[in-house]
Amino acid sequence: MKKIWLGLFCLTLFLLVGCAPNKMNMEDCKCEDQPEAKTKIEEKTQECNVVEVKEIDKDNENFIPYSQLRESGWYEVEFILNQDDLSAAWPAWINSCTTLIHQKPWKKACSAANSLGSASSEEIQNYLKTHFTLYKSWKDDGADTGLITGYYQPILKGSRTPSKKYSTPIYKTPVDLITVDLSELYPEMKFKRLRGKVEGNKLLPYFSREEISSNENLLKGNELFWVDNAVEAFFLEIQGSGIIELEDGSKIPIGYADQNGHPYRSMGRALINAGELTKDTASMQSIKAWANKNKKKLKAFLDKNPSFVFFRELESGLAGPIGAQGVPIIAERSIAIDRKYIPMGAPVLLATTFPNSTNTLNRLVIAQDTGGAIRGPIRADYYWGSGPEAGAKAGAMKQQGNIWVLLPKEFKLNKKKEQ
Repeated sequence: MKKIWLGLFCLTLFLLVGCAPNKMNMEDCKCEDQPEAKTKIEEKTQECNVVEVKEIDKDNENFIPYSQLRESGWYEVEFILNQDDLSAAWPAWINSCTTLIHQKPWKKACSAANSLGSASSEEIQNYLKTHFTLYKSWKDDGADTGLITGYYQPILKGSRTPSKKYSTPIYKTPVDLITVDLSELYPEMKFKRLRGKVEGNKLLPYFSREEISSNENLLKGNELFWVDNAVEAFFLEIQGSGIIELEDGSKIPIGYADQNGHPYRSMGRALINAGELTKDTASMQSIKAWANKNKKKLKAFLDKNPSFVFFRELESGLAGPIGAQGVPIIAERSIAIDRKYIPMGAPVLLATTFPNSTNTLNRLVIAQDTGGAIRGPIRADYYWGSGPEAGAKAGAMKQQGNIWVLLPKEFKLNKKKEQ
């Protein structure tokens, strides 16, 4: 992958104000007559089919990261701290500290964790109360509950060479995919990246899923593996990591490498809107069952999601898939979050329920990953682990929950300005 820093002011301007034609020439970048566009960036990018700038806040220039966190008292989470086996989350926290310890606000807390070594639940509880301040995550409307879903690491049957059996490619990052990190010019756009391809002096949207699936020559030469099931390959992209099991029995872990820049769109939502599934029955399992019965319709619904994920081969023997923090994630102790609202690597106290159940799932987890569908201050994806059993739990999980975030006492949290 090539990575460039944006040198054309006009390109940045069109991103900020939402003027985004399919092919942008210098003379196309005229947004002075669209003052209302600043509050409609996401809408405009969809209308113009531009490479997505993900979910920019309607008042983005004033958006303050982590601004939905409000300080809370430890008494609010005693029910989690006293019931959970906190030591089960400790390895995940130590993993996070391998990167966080290099950041000044986290250094003291991580140094203390490393000194503590293996710890009991009582020792961990004392450690957390000593080194952290507790915050609860809230929505703008005053709600303190949000959607908690699940994800897992699927195992796919595959091959390094194509055949009639193994005909669906898993791609690595193409060399012509360009990533523009907007924060280099605009710190307030810290979480925004633009992806596309360069043709002449133009930066164009990268190929969509429909374009890629309709023309096997577009990404020819970028195949990592071929697998035997297009639907499983699709869900591999949603999960972000997986294992390819070859016919000789060897298992190769692969992980997220990059994405084509187009917005994620739910296939399940498309099926519901088309009357193929109902809202109450839609799940990963029901989508797979529908796909097996509707092979002629399948491609059209897969293509409803223009987002396309590229993968990389990982080292064997890792403790788990590599999350967005760059460390292995751990089953039932790692979650994916929206990094605009929760700092990457932070300990989180999660109060929710098991899939399709009212049985409580109250645990200390670590925010170590992100996801295209994980957006908002009270939104988490709970990592269930690897294989079919974990997949069944992940696919069925669509619960409500509360989130408390633990930040080191040295962490300076900017307060949201009153409107």
